[in-house]
Amino acid sequence: MPVADSVTLGKDVRIFQPTLVNLYGCAIGDETKVGAFVEIQKGATIGARCKISSHTFICEGVAIEDEVFIGHGVMFTNDLFPRATNDDGSLQSEADWRVEPTRIRRGASIGSNATVIAGVTVGHRALVGAGAVVTKDVPDYAIVAGVPARVIGDTREPGSASDSTNHR
Repeated sequence: MPVADSVTLGKDVRIFQPTLVNLYGCAIGDETKVGAFVEIQKGATIGARCKISSHTFICEGVAIEDEVFIGHGVMFTNDLFPRATNDDGSLQSEADWRVEPTRIRRGASIGSNATVIAGVTVGHRALVGAGAVVTKDVPDYAIVAGVPARVIGDTREPGSASDSTNHR
């Protein structure tokens, strides 16, 4: 079931390896690119002109706005208190837990191998460093890094990682 019939794809979406993804019940906006080994679950939304790099997991409850970059191996969570079973030992079902919504605002970038914990918002044009663990909201334009992620800069500052004059 690489790309299920329940997926809503916008115009000119590019899925480079459709047999190597698992997409179901999600919506993906126009001109978005999806790499190999990506899973996007039901109820997740991806905006237009995004890039979702390989080995990324986007779970139910995650809303990614337009023009967002998601690096390789980024993980999202949607449950603050995950358990396999209830107190009586019975397997949990969808009725036994609550999805915590997560939002990634327009133009944000999330570096490779970052983890975004359920219920946070990553702000407009914010930048999350590679390997960071985001446990609380990230302000608009903030640069965050570390475990847990902490603000270390501002993307509007000259010489910052997203400054268009800073070419490598």
